Parts: sequence; structure tokens; C-alpha cells
Amino acid sequence: MKSFEKLSREFYLKDTLFVAKNLIGKYIVHIVDEKKLVMRITETEAYIGAVDKACHAYGGKRTQRTESLFLEGGSAYVYFIYGMYYCFNVVTEPQNVPCAVLIRGADFIEHSDLNSLSLFRYDKVYNELSRYQIKNFANGPGKLCKALGITKALDKESLLGDCFYICRGEDISEKFIKVGKRINIDYAEEAKDFLWRFYI
Repeated sequence: MKSFEKLSREFYLKDTLFVAKNLIGKYIVHIVDEKKLVMRITETEAYIGAVDKACHAYGGKRTQRTESLFLEGGSAYVYFIYGMYYCFNVVTEPQNVPCAVLIRGADFIEHSDLNSLSLFRYDKVYNELSRYQIKNFANGPGKLCKALGITKALDKESLLGDCFYICRGEDISEKFIKVGKRINIDYAEEAKDFLWRFYI
């Protein structure tokens, strides 16, 4: 069953691991220049500041960059990495509890505006893309942000608004959701082995 019902604040205030798993199948919606960009979430990673050395706010570290993580669940945390890519995180749990879910991957939904997504991602229409480009359309956090027009301007944005939000989307059975280690966090000591990545 598919639903464009917007997720409520209560969903985001729940335990971060619950949110990370249950965001699988949900729809990200970003309206840009009157175009409705929509993709289905296929991969997430949880980050929990209190115990997680991979989290930007580990041990309560509060900086200008991490301030977004201390907002109430249901806010966006968008940061820039490698001088090239944006990463979009969903802030979870109550205010001043620094936790978030990184949205790592997404795919198309039925009746997607493929050309609008493709113009953001590759600066050309969908039927001009190669198989390789289609396969790698949004299978990484930076690629996903590019396709959906997500930039630093959306940092701290409420996900309860009318232009940038997440919908209920599709109900994915738990038996189809895989669990594994998070990616590219070898520096995080014991936290690198936490099974906090969820994907289909």
C-alpha cells in the first residue's frame, strides 16, 4: 500500500534505530520551482550521539556544524563533505538528544518525474542517461541529495512543512529489510561494527 500521508512529529521522536529501519520504503518529497521531486528511501544509517563515535555529536559535542543534531526530531541535518557532496539526515528523538538517520539511498516510485530528477542529478533528461547512470542514480547520500535538489539551505528545516517532507510511502515487510555495518566509518573504533545500517 502506498501513501502520501506526511509523517508526524511523533514518528521522528521515537528511538533512532526504530526510525532508521522504518524509514525504509518512505517517500522523500522536495518541491523545487513548482516541481515535485519524489524518491523512495532504500537505505539508511542510524547515528546516536551518546554512544556512537561515528556521530558528529559524539559525547555531546556541540559546534556550529552539529547544532542541527540537537533540534527536536523531525528536523533536517544537511552537511557538506569532501568539498563536493551534501548529505541529508533526519534528526530523531527529543530536543537536545543528538541523534539522526542518514539517508544513504533511494529509488524511483511509480509516476516519478524522471526528467526533473535527472536534470538535477545529471543535467540532462532521463532518456539520455546511460545504464550506468541509471544504476547509480541515487545509490549514495551525495547522489541522492543531488537528484532531489537537497543543499545546505535545507539544514535545520522542519520536515513537517509543505516543501520538504517525508511521506508514509510503502509498507516494507521487516523480512525484506537487511541489516549490516555502516559504511566509511573505519575511524569510529568499536562503533564501526554496530549493525545500524538498514537497506533493501
